[in-house]
Amino acid sequence: MDQAVTIGLDIAKSVFQVHGVDRSGTVVVRRQVRRAQLLPFFAKLPACLIGIEACATAHHWARELIKLGHQVRLMPPSYVKPYVKRQKNDAADAEAICEAVTRPTMRFVEVKSVDQQGILVLHRVRLMLMRQRVQLSNAIRGHMAEFGLAAPIGREGLGALIRLIADKDERVPAEAQMCLGRLAAQLALINDQILETDRRIRTNARATEIGRRLMGVPGVGPLLASALVATIPDPKAFRSGRNWAAWIGLVPRQNSSGGKERLGGITKQGDRYLRQLLVVGALAVVRYAQRNGTRRPWLVQLLARRTTKIATVALANKTARMVWAIMTTGEAYREPVSRAA
Repeated sequence: MDQAVTIGLDIAKSVFQVHGVDRSGTVVVRRQVRRAQLLPFFAKLPACLIGIEACATAHHWARELIKLGHQVRLMPPSYVKPYVKRQKNDAADAEAICEAVTRPTMRFVEVKSVDQQGILVLHRVRLMLMRQRVQLSNAIRGHMAEFGLAAPIGREGLGALIRLIADKDERVPAEAQMCLGRLAAQLALINDQILETDRRIRTNARATEIGRRLMGVPGVGPLLASALVATIPDPKAFRSGRNWAAWIGLVPRQNSSGGKERLGGITKQGDRYLRQLLVVGALAVVRYAQRNGTRRPWLVQLLARRTTKIATVALANKTARMVWAIMTTGEAYREPVSRAA
């Protein structure tokens, strides 16, 4: 068998598909490999270029293959899909990956370290706990309303309902009191877990020098700073701040043709979690400016001619560009100085 210089690896849980070509593009290996045989298989091969789709477990296998001396490149699955010919199966996917990884215009995903993925687990678990808290709160409110016990929105209203459950209010049947007590106990446990997760995230954001610099940007708190550091291993992989904002999905969606530009809402592509945090942070800045004023004339003029939501997304885009500049240059955030001053 001739030496394979480029390999497309379609990863899965148990069975992996390998497609390799030599320097002339001739297929030299096309086979399935079991999970336990994957690393021994690549350990026997000379150093080569391996392409993998950036999906679940991709960063783990990329780190392991890099240790064996191979060059590994991760690609977004949506960028690999156009190279799939006709029917979709594991062999066709591996062949498409092998073809896509050699394209000069292909965009790649930086391989994350174990520590970075560990921090991202904190964020994912926190997001899941927040959703569970909302579900439990709505369940308690809905069940109590069936017995005529309603409370105002907010934390205090929910707390009043939980106190009624703890006091075993006579208006609630015994069977319902038992079930609602379990829901209240789960809600208290989840609240404690969220507080502990938030504490760990804040500690992580303040532990790094770049995290402390990012928290100086208005609208960027410990949660967003920690997520930015963990999600973006190398910000210099993006040529500009606009490219990074486009990667997050904060630029207008285009449907242009024939020299006519048609721009719509934001694309909403890329990392949804980062986009959500950037928009929430920008909304906090906008609300503060509406109530207390601001030294940023750009934001004042934008709020005068656009709605709050549009101004918030525009500010999130601007914040993303500032974050990219801070991460690439090593500088700290500087407050804008008005021309009058």
